[in-house]
Amino acid sequence: MATIPRRQRGFLLPILAVAAALVVLFIAGVAGYVVFRVLPNVPALDAVTDYRPKIPLRIYTADNVLIGEFGEEHRDFVPINKIPDLMKKSLLAIEDARFYEHGAIDWKRAMGAVGSNLRGGFGSGGASTITMQVARNFFLSREKRLTRKINEIALAYKIETALSKDEILELYMNQIYLGQRAYGFSSAARIYFNKTLDQLSVAEMAMLAGLPQNPARHNPVANPKRARERQHAVLGRMRALNYITEAQYEKAMAEPLRVNQRGVQEFGTHAEYVAELARQAVYSQFKEDAYTKGIKVYTTILKPEQDAAYASVRRNVLTYDQRHGWRGPEGRMELPSDPVEREDAIGDALGKRPTSDGLIPAVVLSATGKTVRVETADGDTVDLTGAGLKFAQAGLSSSAREKMKLTPGAIIRVAKDAKGNWSVAQVPQVAAAFVAIDADTGAYHALVGGFDYNFQKFNHVTQAYRQPGSGMKPFIYSAAVDKGYSPGTLILDAPLDMPGEDAGKTWSPQNDDGKWDGPITMRRALAESKNVPSVRLLRAVGVPYAHEFIARFGFDLTRQPSNYTLALGTGAATPLQMAGAYAVFANGGYRVQPYLIARIEDADGKIIQETKAPAEHTDEQRVLDPRNAFITDSMLRDVTRYGTGAEATKALGRTDIAGKTGTTSDAVDGWFSGYGGNVVAVAWMGYDDPKSLGGREFGATVALPIWIDYMRVALAKRPQQEERLAPEGVVRENDDWVYAEFAETPTLGGIDLDQAPDPNAVQPVDGMVPPGQPGQPGQPVQPVRPVPQQQQPSNTLF
Repeated sequence: MATIPRRQRGFLLPILAVAAALVVLFIAGVAGYVVFRVLPNVPALDAVTDYRPKIPLRIYTADNVLIGEFGEEHRDFVPINKIPDLMKKSLLAIEDARFYEHGAIDWKRAMGAVGSNLRGGFGSGGASTITMQVARNFFLSREKRLTRKINEIALAYKIETALSKDEILELYMNQIYLGQRAYGFSSAARIYFNKTLDQLSVAEMAMLAGLPQNPARHNPVANPKRARERQHAVLGRMRALNYITEAQYEKAMAEPLRVNQRGVQEFGTHAEYVAELARQAVYSQFKEDAYTKGIKVYTTILKPEQDAAYASVRRNVLTYDQRHGWRGPEGRMELPSDPVEREDAIGDALGKRPTSDGLIPAVVLSATGKTVRVETADGDTVDLTGAGLKFAQAGLSSSAREKMKLTPGAIIRVAKDAKGNWSVAQVPQVAAAFVAIDADTGAYHALVGGFDYNFQKFNHVTQAYRQPGSGMKPFIYSAAVDKGYSPGTLILDAPLDMPGEDAGKTWSPQNDDGKWDGPITMRRALAESKNVPSVRLLRAVGVPYAHEFIARFGFDLTRQPSNYTLALGTGAATPLQMAGAYAVFANGGYRVQPYLIARIEDADGKIIQETKAPAEHTDEQRVLDPRNAFITDSMLRDVTRYGTGAEATKALGRTDIAGKTGTTSDAVDGWFSGYGGNVVAVAWMGYDDPKSLGGREFGATVALPIWIDYMRVALAKRPQQEERLAPEGVVRENDDWVYAEFAETPTLGGIDLDQAPDPNAVQPVDGMVPPGQPGQPGQPVQPVRPVPQQQQPSNTLF
């Protein structure tokens, strides 16, 4: 090393002395400024000493599965002793390796930063410690100004005197912003990797540790290349500090990125409509605090049943959509010739398409009669051939209409099956809904408000008032039982003309198949969903009586007609109302109030609110005579044994299934409402802009399959219920049940049996005939009860 000559040393010593004096004066000045001007204005440390993070509202199933999260900040608070040691080390390695050794400032790094700032200007080099970053994140901005830096240092010293090192690190790791609305490392782990902290690999920990410096630049969703570079830097520091072994380092460096590409919280089951219902309820009670106080909501939803309901709705809606053919691409775009511009254009076009589970947006790059090449939203290129093109074959014909054609630039959907085979798909336009509740308590088991929440937030279960069709018939038949009629009562199934609303015109209800069976029992009429016998029955019971009677099941009478079309379900009801109404038959005559939220807890786990299922029914809940519930239930079971819902019993292999199909005029709405194993479920399908589902579509073809697929799962572990015992007060008369007080009364004689199919015939006032042959009193009429057997569901409109 060269030595400085004595003469030069003599010359430099005074200069160095002056420089030292200036440094001392500068430090003294800064110290005085800090003491007299900065410290008195440093804010109180309540925000860190009494830390109350903004923890979002979280919604769970009854079996503790997260289904929703609401709040501007996605955040979990995890105590420092629950954070994995390697996660802490990966952060400290890149941000502040000497954190546990220095005070508020790391003077070694600070000196290096001073040199950098002198060379490149203030802000070109930084040496912020974890404590300084806590001060900045809680109290200051990130602007690069000297006054902000002085305040930051002062605050850091104040924090170091108030909190331990572990407490400071705990604050930092729970508060720091890490991109994608994620605050804190636990939240980031869930959002980027759908994992908890203790499930992360070394590579994933290093990826998260690299985010604090610049969450936008190093975001693995938006900038995977830069994120990877930053991750490698973190791994290099961890290896240099011996935080990981060489083997761990090599493995982590080679590990491929598996980041949730959209950076969206993945939940344990698809229950978006459920989560939104719960959010609305909690917000109405707690307002904005609902999104920041860490409130937890536990619903009554059961994950296995919710999974089954969601999958069933998706599968059967897609099946229906496939039956009705290819409608053409969702849209079209110009494909630039420049490769870079093309990629940008494709990414932009597909990025605007709503995501849908399993239906992946893609752009057609090329198309022939045998092969269609597409690029997906993830940038993958897929060749569709053979069976994968069958659905959209009409779009490959040279004679295809323009809107149907599969040509370069067409924006379509593709799907991948369990075997990895790709095919053309499309987003269905038809809507659907499904809800299941406990027959005794009203607790929701599953709820699917539509085909896809990303496409439509409208909840068809609670908001869609649709015509129930013949799903309303059981309540009219129940009113008839209350009036003294029996399932064995005969009703004439023959043409019927009645005065219409317009003078001089008649109304003539029809059976869908155009067939007339003559006198048939009430039981058979309901099982086969006969329209004309149901209208005759309503006329016999009386519209005013029946209209008032159905109110006990929870129907809004203002939405129900006060005329004979009531028997055909021309009013309006939601799927939820239908579920509550059928629950009365399922539980023996009690009205239940469906409820979704079992309990609400605060951030500390204290129960704020709780809804406990009633141990048993009360007299106040009874709305239907137990005899009526028993008799109507017996008829509904026959609907699923040999009537329009026979496929339910056949598919499920149980005898405790009961329910009713429903198809409105022109097949605008398709329903199945029913129960078994103490679970009541309702399925519905239809278009939001009402139009026919198709000439060959019925409740039995569009709604019943949804119901069956769900019930397979819901009833799998539920024992089959025994046949109900006849309650006191019912007797057998003419081979069927009737109230004891109505046995051997004229009511059993039949309805309209004396009427020939003459449109001008005068109807009896009461709609009944005394016992005897039709029109001839004195001779008994033997009710005809069909022999229960498996039959195909009849194609009835109602």
